[in-house]
Amino acid sequence: MTSSQRCFRRRATSQSDMTVPPEQSDPAVQIGYPADLNPEEQAFQRLYGPWRPLSVAEAREVFAPLEIPWWIAGGYAIEAFTGVRRHHEDIDVSVFRRDLERLKTGLKDRYHIWAAGPDGLCPLDDKQMKMPESADQVWLREHALAPWRADVLLNPDADGDWVSRRNPSFAAPLDEVTWTRDGVRYLRPEIALAFKAKRARPKDERDFAAAEPLLGGEARAWLSDYLARCEPEHSWRARL
Repeated sequence: MTSSQRCFRRRATSQSDMTVPPEQSDPAVQIGYPADLNPEEQAFQRLYGPWRPLSVAEAREVFAPLEIPWWIAGGYAIEAFTGVRRHHEDIDVSVFRRDLERLKTGLKDRYHIWAAGPDGLCPLDDKQMKMPESADQVWLREHALAPWRADVLLNPDADGDWVSRRNPSFAAPLDEVTWTRDGVRYLRPEIALAFKAKRARPKDERDFAAAEPLLGGEARAWLSDYLARCEPEHSWRARL
């Protein structure tokens, strides 16, 4: 067993959600993975390292002092809208790609920042300061033996407007595609669901089931039109 495995095992035994006794033989338990982690996510974390995502309150404490626009997308955005809680493997925090240097400067004394993209992971340190063009995310963790804390999505913009990463022809002021509660800005639920529609994993289906009854008329019409144009065979269309 390596020193990193020992570190993860010690940390796991102190967390209330690690319900399987550490003396059991499963190595995934010994290095600190939650007992209910699905096999796909466990395989991913075995390769890249475990996650212990920031809570929404922790994200506000980390990102608010940076004085750059930031917002929460993904499952946490749906949870904030519906009030229906579920387990989250990570937290999707978005910033504009133009603000990456300010993000790096503001967090450099707190987190190691890694570029994440189709070519893999690489640290954005003094030797690798330029963000790879193919990467549109950065991951944050405190050090090599610490879990990843946030997946920061680098969103394009057009003269300050938010631009959809999936459909660059769709641009709008950030205030029109987000909403705010308790000092935290969230992606609007219909737009978060549009991103989720492409993969439609079990968690995405649960998010849609929770959000769909609460969507207003304009939000339903927007999502219905998006699916008709971009995902015409999607099963959600019949429920809108």
